[in-house]
Amino acid sequence: MTTSTFDPTVPLDPAPDPWESTTQPSPRDGPPYHLTEMIAAEPELAVRILARLADPQGPAGRLAGVIGQEASSGSTIVVTGCGTSEHAALGVVEILRDALRGAGLSAGPGAILSAQAFELALDPPNGGLVIGVSHEGASAATNRALAAASAAGARTALITASAGSPGAQLAETVVETVELDHSWCHAVGYVSPLVAAAAIGTHLAARSLDAGDVRSLLASGARDEKGAEAIAARLADARTILAIGSGADRSAARELVLKIEEAAWVPSAMRDLETFLHGHLPSTDSSTGLVLILTDRDGRIDRVARARQALAAASVIGVRAAAILARDVDAELPAELTPAGRLIVDEAPSLPAPVAALLGTATALQLLTERIARARGTNPDPIRRDDPLYRAASEAAE
Repeated sequence: MTTSTFDPTVPLDPAPDPWESTTQPSPRDGPPYHLTEMIAAEPELAVRILARLADPQGPAGRLAGVIGQEASSGSTIVVTGCGTSEHAALGVVEILRDALRGAGLSAGPGAILSAQAFELALDPPNGGLVIGVSHEGASAATNRALAAASAAGARTALITASAGSPGAQLAETVVETVELDHSWCHAVGYVSPLVAAAAIGTHLAARSLDAGDVRSLLASGARDEKGAEAIAARLADARTILAIGSGADRSAARELVLKIEEAAWVPSAMRDLETFLHGHLPSTDSSTGLVLILTDRDGRIDRVARARQALAAASVIGVRAAAILARDVDAELPAELTPAGRLIVDEAPSLPAPVAALLGTATALQLLTERIARARGTNPDPIRRDDPLYRAASEAAE
């Protein structure tokens, strides 16, 4: 086992100045991995990000003003990214849509939406606002999307760890989260932009956000290590793993799939809760793992009812079902429907519904991923790029 003196309360290093891309994480022969430490760091990290972005005259406040202006004029706001940042972008949309409603501004289907960066670069909007999400600010596709949007006439912004990054040079407004992830299986890279979006949302909707509640929520998601290990033991040798979710939980389900594939190397797929029941069941059997994520407070009665039916169908087939659930949902779903186990996160009623859902599930899905990697004997940090074959594959794609 690796020996580590990591202190989760100490700020993580910022990007180098002058900026340069990170190198492969230092190798470890066992846990705690860098990913393990990043999960532990996130509760205090979130508090620091919220403190940095609390000034209404600062970058988060300024971006909130731009968002309000564009929404008031009927322009479309697009949030974009790649990989982990794409999933964070989906969450940012949920958080900002809720904040727009809180501000009494238009938040209909076309008011704010997400787009994959490669596709957005090929068809950029000729107005409105494009917000990029990029942890290091170096994603080529995201930077092309920002450049294309700017050239087409859209305003641009970026949520990133470094205001000195290449991406930051392409954005009019930069919201900097500062601290860098130590693992290439990005945990901090997912949580940081969600926390930044929560800060932006507080300025936009003129409401408060208790940093202590955010800290507690993130801590609650990573609390049940034994539960995560029990689920991992049931899913580690699955032929494939499905993640299903509805509402704000869809972002988390997509992120869980990416994390399992890059950290534990198990083929995985995301399905919307309803989509799962329309043709996908014939491909499942007792070798299939499934993780339901259900924490969103909005529309919960209907979501729980449909989730109960989905799990019942999976049970008939013998699918190895597990779940990440909000505490009140736990009582609504019979335990026998998740024979592989469940992780429970706090409700956090003081936080806006999408913020509570996205931050509550973030550390839980990361913990589950890390434990599946342990069960399979894989190191999650280098996302297999320590293997010459997969490093060559990555280089071939650049």
